[in-house]
Amino acid sequence: MRARTAVLLLVLVALGIFAALNWPAITTPTSLNFVVTRVDAPLGMVLLVVTALVTILYALLLTWIETAALLESRRAARELQTQRQLAESAETSRYTALEAHVQSSLASMRAAFDASSRDVIARVEQSEETLRGEIERAGNTLAAYFEEMEDRLNRGERPSPPR
Repeated sequence: MRARTAVLLLVLVALGIFAALNWPAITTPTSLNFVVTRVDAPLGMVLLVVTALVTILYALLLTWIETAALLESRRAARELQTQRQLAESAETSRYTALEAHVQSSLASMRAAFDASSRDVIARVEQSEETLRGEIERAGNTLAAYFEEMEDRLNRGERPSPPR
């Protein structure tokens, strides 16, 4: 219970007790001037009725304000939930787009790596073939020199000094 409602209830209870203790004075008729007419009526009863009407109007106004605030908070909660769902779906689509981008980047990197590795392997194989050819030629050249040296030695010639 809010403080102002508690204070209002306390005042109304005090007013009720005051009215009960002073009931004979409240119900005593007196001459009342209502600007357009004059009437003999109990002033205390008129004031109590006016107080009761103001209290009822205050209660109705308070109920209306609380209901409007409750409806507004529910509307805001629904709108917030809708915005949250939109944000989550946008976030999901961003994650999906990011995942697709990463997958395509990885695929292109793999393709580039595969092409590069095939190129390197081809160059290594070509170099290997060239090296084998060079080794074979060098081996043949050495074998020819050894054959020549062997022939000269067999004929008794002295080898010439290296050039």
